[in-house]
Amino acid sequence: MAIFLNKDSKVIVQGMTGATGMKHTKLMLADGTNIVGGVNPRKAGTSVDFDGTDIPVFGSVAEAIEKTGANVSVLFVPPAFSKAAVVEAIDAEIPLAVVITEGIAVHDSAAFYAYAKSKGDKTRIIGPNCPGLITPGQSNAGIIPGDITKPGRIGLVSKSGTLTYQMMYELRDIGFSSAVGIGGDPVIGTTHIDALAAFEADPETDLIVMIGEIGGDAEERAADFIKANVTKPVVGYVAGFTAPEGKTMGHAGAIVSGSSGTAQAKKEALEAAGVKVGKTPTETAKLARELLS
Repeated sequence: MAIFLNKDSKVIVQGMTGATGMKHTKLMLADGTNIVGGVNPRKAGTSVDFDGTDIPVFGSVAEAIEKTGANVSVLFVPPAFSKAAVVEAIDAEIPLAVVITEGIAVHDSAAFYAYAKSKGDKTRIIGPNCPGLITPGQSNAGIIPGDITKPGRIGLVSKSGTLTYQMMYELRDIGFSSAVGIGGDPVIGTTHIDALAAFEADPETDLIVMIGEIGGDAEERAADFIKANVTKPVVGYVAGFTAPEGKTMGHAGAIVSGSSGTAQAKKEALEAAGVKVGKTPTETAKLARELLS
């Protein structure tokens, strides 16, 4: 099983013909992702050859959906144009939009998130500023390395891209049902809670690993959700135990003010909900192993 993405997903890439889009389209294809098209209004009607795989370029998301039946878009669009690209995806009612781009203005992210809500939430947004998601052995939508793990029984949801990769590598012998990088910006689409609910409903996910970080209250809200709704074991890690107060660390959303949003406060909230929390990624992986064995 998988959440949000599987072998039947038909993926388009907005910004496929740019340098970053080209690089990661090639890598996604190598991971077995069914990429059916790219979107670039200026190059509509052309195609791009990826080592013998010819991918057509469409003028709009709506046209790509009409011609290919696409149901996932991965966006490699520069920050200044990302809002328009996400709005286009929402207008076309694509079920899943994965916004990889870093550096999108919070005002723009808030605007397209609110726009998706106003349109009836027909488009799930993952990101922005995220590594995307992967269902190992089936499909990869984003920039997560496809060769660091295998299919398995663990579901992973993480704010951090690099910690996603480290946790997948630490538990590579057990493997993952799906791994979702939700991004660390102050305003994001899919949250820890959304992923936790999906993993709880997935019959082939036996254990959930949740990676958070300092700043905001997303992890505290996730702890409340786990307490009320999640029956599967959850292991957590919160990055930033040594972060100085009042400084933005790494992600734009990772800023601590007062006692709100500290790693210790998040750890205590998660432990109160029955989540085992590691102090390091390696310790977190060890806790996951112990629970699964």
